[in-house]
Amino acid sequence: MGKNHANIEDIPLVIGIDFGTLSARAVIVRSDNGAVLGEAVSEYRHGVMDGQLTAADGQELPPDYALQVPSDYLASLVESVTGAVKDSGVDAQQIVGMGLDCTSSTVVVTDGEGKPLCEDPAFTHEPHAYIKLWKHHGGNEQAARIVQLAKERNEPWLKRFGGTLSSEMLLPKALETLEKAPEVYYAAEEILDVLDWLTWQLTGRLAYSASDSGYKRIYYDGVYPSHEFLGQLNPDFADVYSSKMSHEVLDLGQSVGGLTKDFSQKLGLPEGIAVAVGNIDAHVHAASVGAVEPGQLTGIIGTSTCWVLPAQTLELVPGVFGVVDGGISDGTWGYEAGQSAVGDMFAWFVDNCVPEKYRQEARSRGISVHDLLTEKASVQEVGEHGLIALDWWNGNRSILVDADLTGLMIGQTLATKPEDQYRALLEATAFGARVIIENFENHGVPVKEIRIAGGLLKNPLLMQMYADITRRPLAIATVENAGAHGSAVFAAIAAGIYPDLRSACEHMSEIHHDAYLPREEVSHQYDQLFALYQELYDYFGRGSEAMHQLKRLRREARIRSVGHGNIPSK
Repeated sequence: MGKNHANIEDIPLVIGIDFGTLSARAVIVRSDNGAVLGEAVSEYRHGVMDGQLTAADGQELPPDYALQVPSDYLASLVESVTGAVKDSGVDAQQIVGMGLDCTSSTVVVTDGEGKPLCEDPAFTHEPHAYIKLWKHHGGNEQAARIVQLAKERNEPWLKRFGGTLSSEMLLPKALETLEKAPEVYYAAEEILDVLDWLTWQLTGRLAYSASDSGYKRIYYDGVYPSHEFLGQLNPDFADVYSSKMSHEVLDLGQSVGGLTKDFSQKLGLPEGIAVAVGNIDAHVHAASVGAVEPGQLTGIIGTSTCWVLPAQTLELVPGVFGVVDGGISDGTWGYEAGQSAVGDMFAWFVDNCVPEKYRQEARSRGISVHDLLTEKASVQEVGEHGLIALDWWNGNRSILVDADLTGLMIGQTLATKPEDQYRALLEATAFGARVIIENFENHGVPVKEIRIAGGLLKNPLLMQMYADITRRPLAIATVENAGAHGSAVFAAIAAGIYPDLRSACEHMSEIHHDAYLPREEVSHQYDQLFALYQELYDYFGRGSEAMHQLKRLRREARIRSVGHGNIPSK
């Protein structure tokens, strides 16, 4: 029996589940020291539906859609939890609490009992009855109208969101459903984020997470946007909160309730154990790495990136995704910013832009194409490729908050190679991170240190770039599944093992300090590239309509293509 398993008979154990974009990950954790005893991953059967609805349906989806099947979440919940318990080899009766997190702004519509409307035969073929994933941008027009009206009315809550809203958030998605599929909207008795739906399923009690409500549902100082404001958007939208989103809001670390008998049997866990309030996938990483004090910035770098930062004071910072009292840790103001495409962008490049000879080389050496490109890129000097990219392959989340911005790479010649382009994309994400960090500090929110979690911390070239480009040391998570681990920290609070987050983090969080240090000479070289990045950032993000016009032309062409019976590519 390993050291993490030694003498655990009398130690309460907790479980954390992280529902990501493509899979659910569960971990069994010791409450006394945070050690992970077992883990398991379960991929969603249908993945992300962004080209067509379910394969059985075959319906082509409009541009910018990203949907999921709710039952995939429950199936992966059962498979990951039971797999983690089995992997740990512990007695499941020692597990006293569970916590979960989900990709935020992932929205589901249900009946009054929590049954997703896509499971109703009347709505099986209706896209708006399915889960709208965080990166679903079908409500861009609705988001723009919400922001415009809020500015006209001088709504005070808009300033908390950096003066604008992304179409990723719940309100634009709900309004999109009303205006594009009214029959679904009228049938929906509940419109909620998936994290609240899951705790409802597990406990039989529907309550909202204060963190998710503050960041994603526009819950502003204890109230929602007014009936008058909502009615001006659409008369049938005036009562969306009072009729379809009217339940108690609970603070992080509270217990929603006890695990039901039904799920106790499905998961093989004790009935009645505490189920913590759901949390945002990015935010729980801060608990895992112990970044709960003012100035401790956590970057969660994966398919996308989220930057979360506790601070002592409330400041109005443009381009943030929200500022919430206690949104990350109690007693602080929690700021959120993000980048909409990071790992997704690298994957796009590998899937679409790498010649076969590179794939053959990777196969012959038994490594991934990503590893091969990283290896080739790592021997280059800064600027050797002659390229600058804008990391907007899925729009810009912060600080421009514009889903209709698109990717760009300049400087290419007939001598440009795939590793050049790949390195430019890696650098672009680090440049984007620097913009976010400087934006915080320029508006009175200090960043004292950076802690990194997420799947891409495994890439040492990328991590060193972040240290050099931001000119700051990086501390990195030592737990592989830091999201699920962070949810387990909150499970320990909900179970009553610790009184608050700081106490729990003192015992359960883990971090490797100064894992990557900035190199002055390299940082100076990157400063020159960053100046060019900023020039392009301002021109295409604030001065030119070229990207918006191209996006509009693409949408119009795809609509014509569908009308002619053609099948558009993604």
